[in-house]
Amino acid sequence: MTKDQIKRSSCPVSCALDVLGDKWSLLVIRDIMFMRKQYFRDFLTSPEKIASNILSDRLKKLEESNIVLRQRDPVNARRVIYTLTEKGLDLSPAIQELLRWGAKHDPASDQHEWPTQHSNKSS
Repeated sequence: MTKDQIKRSSCPVSCALDVLGDKWSLLVIRDIMFMRKQYFRDFLTSPEKIASNILSDRLKKLEESNIVLRQRDPVNARRVIYTLTEKGLDLSPAIQELLRWGAKHDPASDQHEWPTQHSNKSS
């Protein structure tokens, strides 16, 4: 949550939704966690087709919430790498459960497309 936002309540679910409750944030986190995406252009290739301005906004908000770390690529200083912080990695069980729930309850989901364990590459 950014400093200019007002919390709706002190309920933990409400507090989590204040940070993660938009249409795109968990998908960006999913891509870093499970698909090993780390560059801005990587996220644009996801099947959901996020617009670049929305992606930029979500990455900024996730960085402000200390869920994503933005840093210069040590190999190419002109590029930026996005990785999950410890706070972001702590979302792994919740995202895994969302993957399981979606696979179980939505026949249109492709349950085999997504791994059930995340790569801890960023740690």
